[in-house]
Amino acid sequence: MIEIKVPTVGESINEVTLVKWLKPEGAWVERDELLCELESEKATFELNAEQAGILHIVAAENTTLNIGDLACKIDETASRPADAAPVAAAKPANAPAKEEKKEVTATTVANKDVKATPVANAIMADKQVKANDVVGSGSLGKIKKQDVLDALANPGKKGGAAAFSRNDRPEKMSNLRKTVSRRLVEAKNTTAMLTTFNEVDMTNIMEIRKKYKDTFKESHGVNLGFMSFFTKACCIALEEWPAVNAYIDGDQVIYHEYCDISIAVSAPKGLVVPVIRNAESLGMAEIEQAVGNLAKKARENKLTVEEMTGGTFTITNGGVFGSLMSTPIINIPQSAILGMHKIQERPMAINGKVEIRPMMYLALSYDHRIIDGRESVSFLVRVKELLENPALMLIGKDPVQGLLEI
Repeated sequence: MIEIKVPTVGESINEVTLVKWLKPEGAWVERDELLCELESEKATFELNAEQAGILHIVAAENTTLNIGDLACKIDETASRPADAAPVAAAKPANAPAKEEKKEVTATTVANKDVKATPVANAIMADKQVKANDVVGSGSLGKIKKQDVLDALANPGKKGGAAAFSRNDRPEKMSNLRKTVSRRLVEAKNTTAMLTTFNEVDMTNIMEIRKKYKDTFKESHGVNLGFMSFFTKACCIALEEWPAVNAYIDGDQVIYHEYCDISIAVSAPKGLVVPVIRNAESLGMAEIEQAVGNLAKKARENKLTVEEMTGGTFTITNGGVFGSLMSTPIINIPQSAILGMHKIQERPMAINGKVEIRPMMYLALSYDHRIIDGRESVSFLVRVKELLENPALMLIGKDPVQGLLEI
């Protein structure tokens, strides 16, 4: 009998929560097959089967476990059941790939993130009901058989128990949510936080993206988004205003001579902030690739502790949710965070004339203990200047000024 214990996932992490079992008790599991999902205060990860065999569950779901605690056992001496899926045989190197046709059901087209029981899935597929049209009453919104039947009986309405419901549903706060809550309160209580605002005309950036997005995708295999422009602009401004890239450690101020940019991402389990290392040394395509990879891992709950540790400055984009303006909270121990917002067309006075321009509000929250008003405002104005004149990011100054050395 092989014992599967909770592994060490980080120096500061002593306990995790067993969120859910991916295989039932007594099931046959293959070697390296995923067994369960665990959640620490910083990340979500999975346990894998060390050998093929019969699974015997020890720890229940929603249980808090210490590092090294026993999660389950695998009986590797058991015989493979006749109904167990056969181990996939390796294909010959020259064998042509066989195209497999998959039946696309209404459920899979509707929303891949909505979970449902097998019976509910079958009914939705048979009756062509979209998962988004069904209100799930199960844990975390899981759709059950009765939920689908209620939706069929009350098309366009919330049926069954959801109709005129006044029930309260208690749910245990996850380790990640508890950590986020604690850090946000700590940031508010331990920093002298202020926020300064500005706005940026996004015309030039949007024209660049429109003109070069196809060529950029063909050359680098990644889309040209806004985040690379903002990251690049912030790195240049951070090098010019180092206090914004520093933090307080006791009675010392630690200045970073590099830019590790944290990107706030809304993941299924809550807010996570993965880090792009040495962003000041990366090109636009490398930044976009890093952002895409980290965002994908965040959505799939596959970020490692190392990928979320550190960071010298944070960028958060509330505009993707429609936020027009906000005051972001500092990601301690950092000293500043830049908030991006929704791009909205507004009438602007341009050379004495009113023109409609795509404008975005920017918000810089900063710790006034280490960053003065002059530094914070100058930093944000520099970011605005670089974004409105993207060519400046190439050498950090106007090409003519560079030529004249002024």
